Amino acid sequence: MRKPREMMTDRALLVSLLHVAESFGRAQDRPQGLMSDVKLQQLAFLCELKFFDERIRGFHFEFFRYAYGAFSKDLDNDLLSLRRKERLDNFSPTERAAEVLKLVEEAAQASEPNGRVIEMLHAVTTTYASQDSDALTKSVEAVTLILPDQPTRNLTIREISFHSTLLVPSRIEVDAAFELSSAMLARLSTALGY
Repeated sequence: MRKPREMMTDRALLVSLLHVAESFGRAQDRPQGLMSDVKLQQLAFLCELKFFDERIRGFHFEFFRYAYGAFSKDLDNDLLSLRRKERLDNFSPTERAAEVLKLVEEAAQASEPNGRVIEMLHAVTTTYASQDSDALTKSVEAVTLILPDQPTRNLTIREISFHSTLLVPSRIEVDAAFELSSAMLARLSTALGY
């Protein structure tokens, strides 16, 4: 279960991810872009995999195998909460989220690990956000995982049974994490509307 500090971090990083992703797929006939629940779930999952590959913690979302790749109930709840707090309109950050984005940038400049998390979030989003949901789901399903109880056996996500746990951040050892001071956390909480 995530701690309140982790929830605030996840929500701020989620707003940042959506801010970066919103420019992809925008057109006059699609003012909301091509973002969807499925696509957002897959982007966040790929971000977390990249973070852990670099031994750093960004998000704290647990993911399960779902019909469309990876799914996190915590991410889904955070998305709903951010919409209720009017920080997101569908999948786009609102004007009320401007302060959140400013604080995330400030946090990225405050420490090297924070900056690395934001760089990786941008890199993953830039690489995958232009894909449609089907292509992105196929990219996620092709990811190979090493089973903890069978380290010599690798499976693609496509081969893993539905509802199986794919990722539990609290169980993964890292060297660094996206961290916020108590003062920054208080400012971020206010900016997020909590």
